[in-house]
Amino acid sequence: MDETVLFEVRQGVALVTLNRPEKLNALNYQTNDRLLALLDQIEGNRGIGAVILTGAGPRAFSAGADIHEFSHSVAQGPDVAVKEFVRRGQAVTSRMEAFSKPIIAAVNGIAFGGGCEITEAVHLAIASDRALFAKPEINIAIPPTFGGTQRLPRLAGRKRALELLLTGEAFGPDRAYELGLVNKVVRHSELLPEAFALAEKILRHSPLAAARIITAVTRGLNATIAEGLQIESEQFARMVPTQDIREGLDAWIERRTPVYRGE
Repeated sequence: MDETVLFEVRQGVALVTLNRPEKLNALNYQTNDRLLALLDQIEGNRGIGAVILTGAGPRAFSAGADIHEFSHSVAQGPDVAVKEFVRRGQAVTSRMEAFSKPIIAAVNGIAFGGGCEITEAVHLAIASDRALFAKPEINIAIPPTFGGTQRLPRLAGRKRALELLLTGEAFGPDRAYELGLVNKVVRHSELLPEAFALAEKILRHSPLAAARIITAVTRGLNATIAEGLQIESEQFARMVPTQDIREGLDAWIERRTPVYRGE
């Protein structure tokens, strides 16, 4: 069994754990492929409404890509390096960004390189007060390759992103919060409870509406305001024929708690 990523379900929430603690949960090709397979599995499971992603061990969320592994791809030239390394990493972060169920990163330690890029890509993130972030790719003479040159400027602004990208300097959880990279910083012992509490708040609502919101926001970020408003309208129209919208409206009118079925 592939145990580079662990998976369990707790009360409708998938807990996904990067599980290479001896390598600071570095993202080798096997880990990336396992993440994609798990996301496919989770998306098709109606019993799962949200995902929490964290790292195993006391030190790291993920220290980034497995440098020893991808250096062999680099040695074979740009075509192989892009196919094996860049496309694989971008597929993971793009899949997370557009995933139809909310993904919450519970950043428990080091989140360098690809670990930071996953944090940028997911919908929500909570950081432990022990978390440490960095964009260190410039130290090995490459740009970020899992979306870091694109998502961080959108979150933090061009100049603040470029400072981090061009220096490679590490920054703590409070700075990550200031930059918009995480939603909240909590004591380390409270990290997973806070992530599950956030997931529980989301699960109270229609899963279909959550999916429509994620789609509208993700697609709209790269559109003009006019195009974004059209996307928003389309996502609303997809909700109109559903049982969930009828239940939501009826429950509000009747002053009761709605019970959503995701239909």
